[in-house]
Amino acid sequence: MAFAGHRSTEQEQSDSDRRRSVFSFGRWGRKPQARLVTDYGDPELARLRAAARAGDWPAMRGILEAVTDGEKLGRFVWNVSDTPGMAGWMGGVLEREPDGTLALLTAGAHHIHWGWEARTAARASQVSREQFQVFHERLGVAEDLLYRVAEREPDWVAPWFMLQVSGRGLQVGQEIARRRFEATVRRCPGHPGAHRQQLQQVCAKWGGSHEEMHAFARDSMLAAPGGSPLGELVALAHLERWLDLEPDEDEKYMRRPEVRAELHEAADRSIRHPDFDPGRPHEWIPVHNTFAMAFSLAGERKAAAAAFAALDGRVTEFPWSYLGSGDPVAAFRKWRWHAGR
Repeated sequence: MAFAGHRSTEQEQSDSDRRRSVFSFGRWGRKPQARLVTDYGDPELARLRAAARAGDWPAMRGILEAVTDGEKLGRFVWNVSDTPGMAGWMGGVLEREPDGTLALLTAGAHHIHWGWEARTAARASQVSREQFQVFHERLGVAEDLLYRVAEREPDWVAPWFMLQVSGRGLQVGQEIARRRFEATVRRCPGHPGAHRQQLQQVCAKWGGSHEEMHAFARDSMLAAPGGSPLGELVALAHLERWLDLEPDEDEKYMRRPEVRAELHEAADRSIRHPDFDPGRPHEWIPVHNTFAMAFSLAGERKAAAAAFAALDGRVTEFPWSYLGSGDPVAAFRKWRWHAGR
């Protein structure tokens, strides 16, 4: 960046930082603009998403072939496989590349998103029989594709993570679901997405219980090294419990002293720990959003404000979608305002 005049870069940057501090956090200043995060500042993922929107499978395949990290490969495929319109051209890709492992993986991931799109996020009682039929059909196709990938590439973590999601929708049962989770973390210990999926699996709404959910969250946090993002699981478990309660009761729950204490302990072991890695935005941005929401609902304004400040306006759809407004950015802004940020 070029700087005007004869002042040094360090001086200009210092002045810029002070101005930003005044504008962002001053009593009468403006806040950082809230915006939904999709690519986490990763240019590779942005290119992959652009290729998916264009239906350019050769470009997508080229980007994916260059990825050597298993967790990253799965994350990239998962993050773009919900691109609108993929169903219109992905079938042709499989016809041309019936044995293409990346094509099978991408198609499997897309069928999971496509299946959940048919089911919608509504409670089971509000989903029609026809919707469930389409949901299960698409998830069944996904399972076939992903098992083919797992057989061809036994060391890949991606198909096992995705099978956790499809298995929950197909209600494969807690034992099989646990095996899929264990298969994922055997290949990638500490996999944040796998742990989030298993937390969902043991929730009461998916056949588990509140006790099992909280135990899994806490055990996972304590087993992880300091600075691990898995401390988020404790906050997510409390948000799941909050979501299951009636109005008024949910607020009382989040403000219980023991809940607040557990949230602070989890933050100390994750986002507030000196070993928490800020160089992995795909991890720290979602985790900070979770703690920002949990601390906000718990009435812990100072802790919520710190999480909001770190985010600098970066919003993830989950867990703000739990507030039911249909607009996660608006929900983020509302609670950031309540926190004084």
